[in-house]
Amino acid sequence: MKLKNKIREGGSISQYPTTIKALLCAASLSALPLGIQAAGPAPVNLGSTAHFTILAGAAITTTGGGIINGDIGASPISGSAIHLTQAQVNGTIYTVDATGPAGSVVDPTLLTRAKGDITIAFNDAAGRTPVPSGPQLNPGAGNLGGMTLIPGLYKFTGTAMITGSNLTLDGGPDDVWIFQIASDLQVGNSIQVILAGGAQARNIFWQVGTSAVIETGAVFNGTIIADQAITMKSTSTMNGRALAFSAGVTFNGTGGQLPTPTAPKFSAISRPTPTSVTVLMDTTPFYQLTLQSRPVVGDGIWTTVTTATPGTSPWTFTHIPSPVTPELFYKAFLTVP
Repeated sequence: MKLKNKIREGGSISQYPTTIKALLCAASLSALPLGIQAAGPAPVNLGSTAHFTILAGAAITTTGGGIINGDIGASPISGSAIHLTQAQVNGTIYTVDATGPAGSVVDPTLLTRAKGDITIAFNDAAGRTPVPSGPQLNPGAGNLGGMTLIPGLYKFTGTAMITGSNLTLDGGPDDVWIFQIASDLQVGNSIQVILAGGAQARNIFWQVGTSAVIETGAVFNGTIIADQAITMKSTSTMNGRALAFSAGVTFNGTGGQLPTPTAPKFSAISRPTPTSVTVLMDTTPFYQLTLQSRPVVGDGIWTTVTTATPGTSPWTFTHIPSPVTPELFYKAFLTVP
């Protein structure tokens, strides 16, 4: 049985023309207090890969893995090379042709764009500067097991391992970690990547020069952007993405899911004409966004204004309410697998 979609509500209810009233919800708690800056580098822009939990250049194979929450796809290989079934995927299976699993969607254009965005994201992460030195160059002599790392840019000139003990990433909800790995990433049996202090999987990026292996029973956080293959062994789990450009993804794990995205936030609301309202929002691109409104705050009924999948952020929408009222309240939320 497929899981139901989850709703991530927006960070605020906004009233035209100027009043903004806070909407208390889990996603809105990720906002930083006024005056505090996020630590670490800027996040990697994943572009149209953002809604994929698994995206591969070759076969996606399994020997009976669990549920994937998020979309999956493979290109340029044919759809018949995708061995996950729709019953395992709480999302959409995208293929380049009609030979894919039952229920898959043929969209080679979308997949070509997403594969191109893997390259852009890979090169972005690999090219970040200044080049790490000191304790951020080959930390732990290549083995992160047992370490606690603050936000930042870390570089490995060879293989990166997490073995022997868990790795802890300690930082706030908007802090960012980028790992530049020249060759492969190896995560040992039953090892956990632990998030502390409010750190979020959406802000952790592993750029892997060759391939990545997550061993049996491991618990992994973050997005892997690999040039070659990614393997998740039995009973492992991932809160992130497996993006493999040229080779395949093996999913034998218990589960994989997209990281919780940042909630949409209103940045401006204006009335350019007497009969229209323009809403400007920051949102996570390529996630379905629903914008609703009502003329009163409280227990009134919310009316859906539009449902869209913005490709960029900020996102602008012009609403022509009917009937026109002196004030309107707006709220927005994301729907994710």
